[in-house]
Amino acid sequence: MTTPRLRPGPAVASLLAAAALVLSACGTTSTGSSASTDASGDNALYDVSARTVSGADWDGATLSGRPAVLWFWAPWCPTCRAQISGVGALAQTHGDDVAVVGVGAEDDASAIAEFASEVDPAVTNLSDVDGAVWRHFGVTAQSTYLVLDAEGDVRGEGYLDDAELADLVEELVDEQAG
Repeated sequence: MTTPRLRPGPAVASLLAAAALVLSACGTTSTGSSASTDASGDNALYDVSARTVSGADWDGATLSGRPAVLWFWAPWCPTCRAQISGVGALAQTHGDDVAVVGVGAEDDASAIAEFASEVDPAVTNLSDVDGAVWRHFGVTAQSTYLVLDAEGDVRGEGYLDDAELADLVEELVDEQAG
């Protein structure tokens, strides 16, 4: 007599797929950044514009000439929410030397504005409802950081914890100073 083999049914497969989706929903290790410099030497990375959550115009050229941290977040992402205080502290500590820009997407303008209202005002937050800024920088998932040096070269990208981000920014500030 043979023992019947149990095979995972559709319910188990669905559970595994759902678990994989949940585990990948709020983080990434690589953005596939589309950072580039054109033939004239100008950094194409800065060729982007958007609106802040308050409705003001924002031009990527404002990033040129100093280090920058771009934080790509979504209002519904618990990892992004947990990063609010660290990003705010970074902007308070290094805001004179480093541009700190949050880019909210993957929801409507009111949800993005509500989330941004919880972020330190030293952080410039963009409302990227259509995802144009995310696409420009090659970002495909939240929570993603893109850390640029003063020349616009990518020095860090993907998920970074508060300590990793702070260390990277300290390094860039030290390079700028001396």
